[in-house]
Amino acid sequence: MARSKQQDAWEFFGELLKERREAAGLSQGELGARVFVSGGYIGLFEQGIRKPQLDVAKRIDEVLQTGGIFERTWRKLINKSPYASYFQAAADLEDLATKICEFESTAIPGLLQTPAYAEAVVRASNPLAPDEYVADTVKGRLDRSAILNDATRPMYWVILHETALRIPVGGPVVMAEQLDHLVKRARARVVLIQVLPYAAGAYPQMGKPLKLMEFEDAPPTAYTEAVYSGNLLDDPAVVKRAQATYDLLRAAALSPEASLSLLESAAEDHRRCATTT
Repeated sequence: MARSKQQDAWEFFGELLKERREAAGLSQGELGARVFVSGGYIGLFEQGIRKPQLDVAKRIDEVLQTGGIFERTWRKLINKSPYASYFQAAADLEDLATKICEFESTAIPGLLQTPAYAEAVVRASNPLAPDEYVADTVKGRLDRSAILNDATRPMYWVILHETALRIPVGGPVVMAEQLDHLVKRARARVVLIQVLPYAAGAYPQMGKPLKLMEFEDAPPTAYTEAVYSGNLLDDPAVVKRAQATYDLLRAAALSPEASLSLLESAAEDHRRCATTT
């Protein structure tokens, strides 16, 4: 997978952290204890594998007496990102994941969105934004999906509530093309898709997205999102509960083949709607 400038920049952040920590005569465990994370996480920061939260960067500055250099570097890197600040850490981890499991109740996940669908979603949230902003935001979203084209792509498992298939985002033509894209990706074995039908009734995590990520050399994480905020969770007990929730969703969903049939049927419904309007 091609390296990004963001990856290089975060590795520089980690190298600087290691240099300043060693100059202060602290082990990874000692620094971790003082900034309220494990020594293992300090090691992951130094390797550029994980990115610290802003409050952790600030505490590192305080402990190492670096005059705010880590806070300033953190802010500079985040500001250069095409993603919302609350999603940045999760987006970075997608590049490193060996397995991604995702649930969406009302929208198609960003990794599977077509350009037209993505544009409709961005414009719905930013109706007065200039075209340049919309184009940059859509590009950032589509660039993320490049990880699914790589030979070392993660195993990707998606559960969609049927609602996400029925809302005509961008109009019936755009929606039909989006669902066709999902079917194509599933048939190509790029992603395994299940649909949670209306008939399933109440379900865990109602109305809330959930993303689980696993890694070769780091603990698994769970990511949830609310209005203009995101939570990247790595506490083992919390992640275990999130994984159990996903198992319940998987059990309530249609089989992969039945899900593809429903996707194809929903696409045809949108096409029929397009011809009658």
